[in-house]
Amino acid sequence: SVETVTWHNATKFCQKLSKKIGKTYKLPSESQWEYACRAGTTTPFYFGETITTDLVNYNGNYTYGDAPKGEYRGETTDVGTFPPNAFGLYDMHGNVWEWCQDIRHDNYEGAPNDGSAWETGGDSKIRVLRGGYWEDEPGNCRSAFRLWGDADFCNNNRGFRVVYLPGV
Repeated sequence: SVETVTWHNATKFCQKLSKKIGKTYKLPSESQWEYACRAGTTTPFYFGETITTDLVNYNGNYTYGDAPKGEYRGETTDVGTFPPNAFGLYDMHGNVWEWCQDIRHDNYEGAPNDGSAWETGGDSKIRVLRGGYWEDEPGNCRSAFRLWGDADFCNNNRGFRVVYLPGV
């Protein structure tokens, strides 16, 4: 997985990729990210109601629901270590927090309803992160869990994935 990257560097990567390929790539909007993570499910995790370290890289010293404690790996794992979701996407839960295009807002009141990123209002220096990471407690890895961080900050728990925007 890609890690230790600021929001600004992740967006620069998308711009360079778009220029090189001749198609439009961006960070996902928060709603695109959650849609991709859930892959048609409504449960806390795309594989069900609870989480184990056999399915996700998180801090297994903590538990969620009825699940037992598990392994604490203390670092990122290679993509493909755990099963993908129904859309074929890996590591949507855990491993690294993933930057989204959106500016931080406390709730979804006034958010776009077309899946696009919410880039107005709020502080543009603070951006949304989703997914949880390898040192997190499992509840922070839920599909709906939201975090935000300074767009200039990076460490080994921040990464990103890109989305292709056809016709843009």
